[in-house]
Amino acid sequence: MARTVDPEVLELRREMAAMRQEMQAMRREIRAQHATSSHQTISHAVHVPRTVHLTTAGHEEPVPVFSEEPSRPTGPRAPVDSRLITSDGPVQSWADFKVATTKNETMQIGGIQVGFPKGRPTIASEDKAYAFSIGLLAQGDFGGFLGAGPKRGEGAGNFNKFTENARRLRLYMSWRYKDWVVNVTPDFGSSSVDGTVGLFEANLNYTGLRNTTLTVGYFMPRMEEESAERSSGFEFLERPTIVDLVRNIAGGVGRFSVGGEHWENRWLAAAYFTGQKFGDRSKDTTITDSQTGGVVRVAGRPYVSKDIDVHVGAGATAAFKVNENKNGRQYTFSDNMEVPLGETSLLTSGALTNVSQIWAAGPQLAVRWKNLLVKGEYYHIGVSRGHQNMGPELPSLGFDGWYVSANYTLLGHGRAYNPKIGAFTTPGVDYDFDPLHGHWGALEVSGRYSVTDLYGVADQGGEGINGNQQTVWQGGFNWYPNQHIKFMLDYAYYIASRSKGASGNVNLFGRNGNAIVTRIQASF
Repeated sequence: MARTVDPEVLELRREMAAMRQEMQAMRREIRAQHATSSHQTISHAVHVPRTVHLTTAGHEEPVPVFSEEPSRPTGPRAPVDSRLITSDGPVQSWADFKVATTKNETMQIGGIQVGFPKGRPTIASEDKAYAFSIGLLAQGDFGGFLGAGPKRGEGAGNFNKFTENARRLRLYMSWRYKDWVVNVTPDFGSSSVDGTVGLFEANLNYTGLRNTTLTVGYFMPRMEEESAERSSGFEFLERPTIVDLVRNIAGGVGRFSVGGEHWENRWLAAAYFTGQKFGDRSKDTTITDSQTGGVVRVAGRPYVSKDIDVHVGAGATAAFKVNENKNGRQYTFSDNMEVPLGETSLLTSGALTNVSQIWAAGPQLAVRWKNLLVKGEYYHIGVSRGHQNMGPELPSLGFDGWYVSANYTLLGHGRAYNPKIGAFTTPGVDYDFDPLHGHWGALEVSGRYSVTDLYGVADQGGEGINGNQQTVWQGGFNWYPNQHIKFMLDYAYYIASRSKGASGNVNLFGRNGNAIVTRIQASF
């Protein structure tokens, strides 16, 4: 039995009192409108001559009808309604879409409804069977590197003291016919060099089965908890290095995929068969045999209460064969320092030749206690290689990586678990930013430690070329003035051991440095 002083009970009582006041105001307004309408009708009957005739609009002349809902308050919001609006969330079923669009104010023109559910311009038929909507995710980064200079005899590399990058500029366009949904999302941003136009997704989805989404087309299958959080909801600017490496083996942005996922309140399962990425053959016209692979993920909540959420899961991915081009089947693991400013990558495995198969697997664990969230993931990567022509057999390789992070919400509702994605969402904004009334939005602080080791054996990337290890310490603040805007400030300190495999000989003796980056984000 909940206590009468329980915050949720008090909040529910406040909401019920507010609803009663709104209903009373609506009754008074309806009575006033009715009295005015009656007075006008009597006056019209007395003063208008009999020779004047009024006609209604015909069927070919639809009349706009605006809903008369009271203006929606900017707070206080219940935790479930306070999270950041994400454009790349899971595809809604037809039933969920009808509920979401009914809750929001709409304008009706004949049999067409125009509204803004969750801030997304949406045009729908009256029965919501047909619909079209446009969403947005815009991320602009600016910052630079400190103490990243080369040692004597090394190449300088690209480590700007101050620069900018449009990280993600995505337009989420969605067409619906009942439970069939087509998503097409161009991307005008880039992880390294903005100005490059690409494709985030282009796929067909079916949502007619309970809590299930089936997908075919260019998609981003997710096997890691960090990726399942969606890029608009990250604790830091980017994913940990090991997550970026394993997700791109057979997944990643714009990967051809066939599969689906199913969720319940306490568990989620997903599986996809995958091919090559959108644009692979355009970037390399010598590809003669395309990649095939697969991605699998399972996640669960073995314990949940008001103050505690426990997440456990596992993910696995495999490239059954990688793209084959004029140089055979090659693959290179490489990544930046978890800072998306176009810098030269210091971490690398070197170009691995005669690759027959690549796989990765590992566990996920996260625990939320009130406003504190602690989580971590570990993945092992295996690389199998075939025989060289007229040469010795190449050894198989094993790489490892992991991270652990902690997050605490200082203002607003703490991060919460979303069973539809099997991951945690952003903090909740109680009230929109309004300093005159003491409302400051939501604020969180985060810290992360990640390690990735790509060293397997001597000369794994050719004569004298070895893989190396990278460690990144990171801290940051995220501020949410409302449900659509986000400001991020990250500091990163990185350490990379030496490797001749890095381009431009920028890491012959090992490198370390600092980076400070700010991000401005809008999401609708």
